[in-house]
Parts: sequence; structure tokens; C-alpha cells
Amino acid sequence: MLSFGILGTPAAGADRVFEDLFTEHYPRLVKTLVRLTGDFGTAEELASEAFCRLHQRRAGFVEGNAAGWLYRTAMNLGLDSLRANSRRVRREGLAGKEALRTGGQGGPLQDLLADEHAEKCRARVRNVIAQLKPAQGQVLLMGSSGFSSKEIAAVLGLKPDSVYVLIARAKAQFEKKYVQLYGGAA
Repeated sequence: MLSFGILGTPAAGADRVFEDLFTEHYPRLVKTLVRLTGDFGTAEELASEAFCRLHQRRAGFVEGNAAGWLYRTAMNLGLDSLRANSRRVRREGLAGKEALRTGGQGGPLQDLLADEHAEKCRARVRNVIAQLKPAQGQVLLMGSSGFSSKEIAAVLGLKPDSVYVLIARAKAQFEKKYVQLYGGAA
């Protein structure tokens, strides 16, 4: 990263702190966003946007919880991205159901639809997560990405004990919303 400050000045120190944050958190942030969006390229774009926003606010990030702010911002960007794509996902789902209804047995189309079943399930999960409260979606994604309860609590600004309650409620809400949208079948 280019640093416009003179070595030893506050600007150079802030740039160094920013570079350290980037080095430490970028790979894990991208991994978490891949789980949310299902697309590596989109995850990289969202992570980059979160770091860009952090860099624009860098005057105050040294004293605060920069990592927590960064993860919350990235998760919110990811959830916004999912919401923007939810209409497209619904149209594709309806088209897939129609294709199944009108398609014959066997053949290339059926083979293709069978191969895409796993992606369809992931798309359903992303659609349901997009409809949850942001904090609920965040804890589910962070938990499934390997974050500990202490790390989740630090990122979301919660007490570690309250994370377990939030996770339990998020799982229950996810299941309720999934069944409401798609029935009991996966």
C-alpha cells in the first residue's frame, strides 16, 4: 500500500496499522464472505470494499475495535448483496421448478438439474440468511466459518455468554424461515 506520510509521522503509523489489519484479517474475511455469498470473486470484492471503507475512516480506527467494525461492515455488505440478488434467485427457482414440471425423464436437462442440486440448496440457505436480522445471519455465518464464541462476541460487541442465546435464536429463526419458504425438504 502506498503511504503518503513521512516515516514516523502519524499518517505512516496509521498506514502500518491498516496494513497489519489487512494482512491479519483479509483471508479470513474473504473465507467468511464466500460462505455467505457462495462466490469467491464477490467475496473478494466485498472484503475489499469493507477495507476501503475502513481506510476512509482511518482517523478513528486505531483506538476502536477496528476488526469488529470491519467484520460487521463486511457482513452487512454481504447481506445487502444477497438481498439485491434475492429477486433473481426467486425467478431462477421458479424457472427451475417449471423446467422440472415440464421436462421428460432422463436426458441432458435432467442430468444438469441433478448436478445443480447442491448449488440450489446453497442458494436457498443464502436466501434465508438474507431475510434474517443482520445479527442472526452474522452469528450463523461466523459460527459456520470457524469463529469462536469469544471472537463472535468481540466482532458484534456482545458479552460472550449472550452469543449462545443469539446463536440458538438464529438457528430457530433460520429453520422457521426455511420451512416457511421451502417446506421441510432440503
